[in-house]
Formats: sequence, structure tokens, C-alpha cells
Amino acid sequence: MHPALAGDLSRLPELLQSARDLAVREVAGLAERPAVHVGEAPGRSPLPADGAGAEGALARFAERWAPGFSGSAGPRYLGFVTGGATPAALAGDWLTSALDQNVSGAVGSWAAALEHETVSWLRELFGLSERHHGAFVSGAAMSNTVGLAVGRAWVGERLGVDVSRAGAAALGPVDVLSGSPHSSVGKALSVLGIGRDRLRLVPVAAGDREAVDVEALDAALTELGGRPAIVVANAGTVNTVDFDDLRAIAALRERHDFWLHVDAAFGGFAALSPDHAHLVDGLDAADSVCVDLHKWLNVPYDAAVQFTRRRDLQVAVFHNASPYLGPPTDDPDFLHLTPENSRRLRALPAWVSLMAYGRAGHREIVERNVELARRLGEGVDRTPTLRLLAPVRLNVVCLTLADDPTQERVDALAAAVAASGETFLTPTVYGGVPALRAAFSNWRTTEEDTRRVLRALGSVRLPGADGG
Repeated sequence: MHPALAGDLSRLPELLQSARDLAVREVAGLAERPAVHVGEAPGRSPLPADGAGAEGALARFAERWAPGFSGSAGPRYLGFVTGGATPAALAGDWLTSALDQNVSGAVGSWAAALEHETVSWLRELFGLSERHHGAFVSGAAMSNTVGLAVGRAWVGERLGVDVSRAGAAALGPVDVLSGSPHSSVGKALSVLGIGRDRLRLVPVAAGDREAVDVEALDAALTELGGRPAIVVANAGTVNTVDFDDLRAIAALRERHDFWLHVDAAFGGFAALSPDHAHLVDGLDAADSVCVDLHKWLNVPYDAAVQFTRRRDLQVAVFHNASPYLGPPTDDPDFLHLTPENSRRLRALPAWVSLMAYGRAGHREIVERNVELARRLGEGVDRTPTLRLLAPVRLNVVCLTLADDPTQERVDALAAAVAASGETFLTPTVYGGVPALRAAFSNWRTTEEDTRRVLRALGSVRLPGADGG
């Protein structure tokens, strides 16, 4: 054994304690760590010839790289839709690496059974039926890809084509309809050979909405003349967290032939709150569902779950044909359900967090984040230099400059706020207006954090039309 490996093995308890101490120091300062680091990173160093051992590597990381890591797990990082890691989820993630289970199949370990239990808890949490089978994947992009891949197989079934054998080209053009799809949907269509250009945008409802106009969707489906299609509905849009009327869309299947995929990456968590659960009414009618767990469940990256009611088609797409694996059974191994053969036990951090805090604890996180988003929206309304671009429907505040909101000026606002270290918001364009999005999904965020975010936004003075 290499001397460095042998030395680390002999001192493994001390090494793990060193890693724990470093993690404690970093996490203890997370609340005041700059939300983002905008300075230039160190230049690349050459690959070590012999290595410094684990203790030396940890010391080098702490000195050279840790100071430039962002506070993305902290309470004022409001970019994208980024949760943190609850204490229980962090502990579960450490155990995931320590146990290092092979969860491609059920042989030799209870790990796959734990994943099944976790999926069943999540299914219950989101109000899905027992017909919805699920599996863990890396994130919302992969969850959408898996759901749309199964939808593609369903289109093939309707047309008499075995897509997994004949290929996507054998289908001919596939129509995919959506009102305000996430960008990962286009990526998925590219990966699946359907093509980005097959995504047809359907008009949205009137009145400052991102939700699809159901009558317009009905008309678009009628134009297809009975050809099977895929509809991507949204349970929480990116800019304003708007929700499609899932029940009304599902009812269109009485007249039209389509696979209903629902992107509920973070909006699905509205199901936890009695005040907002109506927003996801009808989610159980979906043929496939995407939920991203490293958003509002606050487990570490990377973790998402996908559900489908057609596990038979899922196996047809993803089964791994090899004598040493054997054919899929009625209860197929996970390697027959997703693009990955090798996969870490992503379910364990989620299981530990759900066991630790239950439905009530995770509901509190959701409801607190929603309330804090509402308060930030009210604060933006009171700030002369800012204005809201849309109602605060759930946990995202979409805002811009009150005067002359050009792309250049809004970018300057974002850069100034990021440079302050107080918060980080991601850019968008809504209704043709350059804007910023503040997304609340971190379990640590408090009312004081929200006040600090508002002060950071309101204190920036930009030259422009107002002469400031």
C-alpha cells in the first residue's frame, strides 16, 4: 500500500475528526460568509507527484480554496432556487459517503429498500397515488429528462413504435406543448432526440400570469388532429412561481391524447402548506412528475426525485441488459429506472431529514420562506428605487429598478449587491423587462436576513435617468 494511504488508514479516526473540525469552522461562519465571492480564483497548480496525505490536503484546501467558497448554503443566498442542508441532512450526507453503498440493485444491502421507503414518504408528502413509482436522480434537469423519456416511450406506444429499439427518429415529429417551461425542458428534448424546436409555447393566461391558458392549450391540442403529444405543465414557474391549473389540464385528456408531465421542481412543496396546497391540486393526475430535493427539502446537492405511473415504460427505456445483472423483475432494480448504473445513496440525507423533522418541520420551513418572501415584496414596494414586476405568489420575489430598468443598469445593481457580500440574486427577464429574482428556500433564513437583503438592494445608487 502506498505510504500515504497506509498512514491515512492508520490515523483514520483522527483524519475524520480533522475534517469534522474544518466543517464545523466553515458552517459556524456560514451566516456571515459573503453570499458570493467575486474575486479571481487562484491559478491552477500542477498535479502532486507523491501527495501530501489527507491531513496535508485538508490544510491546503483550507488555506487555498475554502476562503473563496460562497455562502450558497447560507440564509441570504437567494439566487436560483437553492436550499441549504438541514443539520440532519448534512449528517445523512456524511454517512452516505462513509457507507459508500452500491444502490444500483438490491443485492447484498438494505440501501435500495431505504430508497424505496424514502420515495414512498415523498410520494405521500406530495399527495401522489401509490401508482406513482419513483427513483432518486441528480437534479431537476435529470428528473425532467427521465419523465420526458418515459413520455417519449408512451408516444411510441401510441404510434406502434418501440422507441428504445427503433430510436426517436422512428416516431417522426413529436409535439411538446407548454406555457412557461423551464430551460431544462429544452435541454431534455435535445438529449432525447426530440429536438428543442419541437417545444411549442402555448399562450399564457391574461393578467400578468405565467400559467398556461387552458383554452389555448385545448385549441393547440385540437390542431394536432388526434396525434399523441406531450404536455409539460408547471407547478411553480421560474420567475413568479405561477401554477398551471393541473386539474383542468388533466381533464383535457377526455378529448385529447397526451402524456402529462408536471415540472414541480420546487413548487411541489406547496403541498406541505394547507394555505397553499390548492396550488398543486391535480398533481396526482400527472403521468410523470419532477421534484428537486436540494431546493426546498434542504438536502445537499445533488438530489432530486422523479415519479411516473408507467414504470413498465420506464424500464423499457432504461433497462440495462447484461447477463450478470439479470433481466428486470416486477420490482426492478434502480439501474433499470434511470440513466445511471452507478449512483450514490442520495436517499439517505432525505431519509434522515424527514425522520428528524417530519412533515411538520418541513412545513415550517416552507411557510416561513413564503412569509419572508412576502415581506421582502412589501419592502420592495416601499423602496423608491425598486419596483415589483409581479405579485409574490409563493417564495420568489421578481423585482427591477423603478427608473430606467435597462439590462446594463439591472446588471449593475446585481453586481453591486453581490460585491457587498450581503446577498445574491439571479437575473431574469420578465415581460420584456430585465429583472432580478430573490428565491427563498433556505432553512436558515430569518426575518433579520430579509431586512438585510432589502437594505442591500435599497442602498445601491446607480447613475441614470433620475440623476442619482
